[in-house]
Amino acid sequence: MNSSRSKTVIPIVAAPATAEQTISLYQKTRKIYPRSVNGYFKNWRWFMIWATQLVFYGLPWLQYGGRQAFLLDIDTHRFYLFGLVIFPQDLFYLAMLLIICAVGLFLFTAVAGRLWCGFSCPQSVYTEIFLWMERTIEGDRLARQKLDSQPWGLRKTGIKFSKHAAWLSFSLVTGLTFVGYFTPIRALVTDFTQWQLGGWSCFWLGFYSLATYGNAGFMREQVCKHMCPYARFQSAMFDNHTLIVAYDSSRGEPRGHRGKGQDPKTQGLGACIDCSICVQVCPVGIDIRQGLQYECISCGLCIDACNEVMDKMQYPRDLIRFSAAGTTDQHALSKHLLRPRVLIYSGLFALAIAWLGYGLLHKPDFKVDIMRDRNIMYRETSQGIENAYQLHLSNATEQPENYKIRALGLAGLQIESEQILTAQSTEEILVPLSLLAPASNQRGSQRIQIEVTALSSGEKVTTDSTFYQP
Repeated sequence: MNSSRSKTVIPIVAAPATAEQTISLYQKTRKIYPRSVNGYFKNWRWFMIWATQLVFYGLPWLQYGGRQAFLLDIDTHRFYLFGLVIFPQDLFYLAMLLIICAVGLFLFTAVAGRLWCGFSCPQSVYTEIFLWMERTIEGDRLARQKLDSQPWGLRKTGIKFSKHAAWLSFSLVTGLTFVGYFTPIRALVTDFTQWQLGGWSCFWLGFYSLATYGNAGFMREQVCKHMCPYARFQSAMFDNHTLIVAYDSSRGEPRGHRGKGQDPKTQGLGACIDCSICVQVCPVGIDIRQGLQYECISCGLCIDACNEVMDKMQYPRDLIRFSAAGTTDQHALSKHLLRPRVLIYSGLFALAIAWLGYGLLHKPDFKVDIMRDRNIMYRETSQGIENAYQLHLSNATEQPENYKIRALGLAGLQIESEQILTAQSTEEILVPLSLLAPASNQRGSQRIQIEVTALSSGEKVTTDSTFYQP
């Protein structure tokens, strides 16, 4: 019996070649062209810019007692604050200053969000100054966009060169001012004009100038979004009573275009005409109508822009406004300031300032530290038992001073070394101190006091130590 098998032939068709595609996991940075706006918050921003920069650029030039009034002299380890001389060991004042800054940040954030970022942060301040120079040289938003889209030519090159020259000049002045807080600025400017800057001064001048130029000229909002840690943890300090820049969606939605003065209710629309000017003026390029976003720096420029539009449309203002998340009543904000968190922060803030002020006002004019000589515990002499110490004295005034030393706390205790010391202006001296006591005194370690008196002022400083009797 013959059997046959059928065979099925399946043709093999080659798949068409496909072009390789590269998919980027990173979004391309979109350049932001903030639009100019006028209004209440814009005026407040520029008021803070002027206030902060007048202090920053003017403070190093103030003179007090023949020297720079505010100088953090790292070379000599002296901090000069008008009539005060602060040594590195005065960590109390630095700690209190840091506490004040931290509590102040908590307080302002709990009350009204990122006010520091929008009105006083150096990054925001210098970005706004750089934007002002850019607008002055290149024009407003549309003019800058048009210029950037044009091919390079003589006109575009000249405008861009002028802008960057202005940026670099301002950055150089800023760098000189910054270094002038650590090196006497008058001598620094003289050395700079004569090309005689020292190595470290030259390095920090270049570093701070380039940092200002790069951060305020190019990185701008990217610093706030990706480099500043405050943007990341700010939400931990918010609650339903914190005032934030917010869009009133119940009043503004649904959005839509319409003619001037038309009643939006007759067209089934909200108050928002969807003009996107609030987005155009935002220095970080967000749409506040999408709700609270961590990029928002609470500058309030979108409020000014929206109010201008509402005025033109003859609608009520404050479609965008500072408001608390837990309320829609913009006129009852006082109750949000009198909540426990704000009261506690306010109390701590005031207490820290008072504590620092009290400490500076009652700061002693000199400091004394006593250290036992580690090489020998005691020495027996014909007059009695001798103990050796090292006395460290810091003159925190700018005048030479004589000091008298006394030893107290033990019968017959007397000073064998020099009893009158002289320290020059802001000088620290380390001198040997020898104390002698009768051998008949009680044996063992005895508590004593070293009293140092400034002869001109009569101020006394007493420090404790021990005297060992075998």
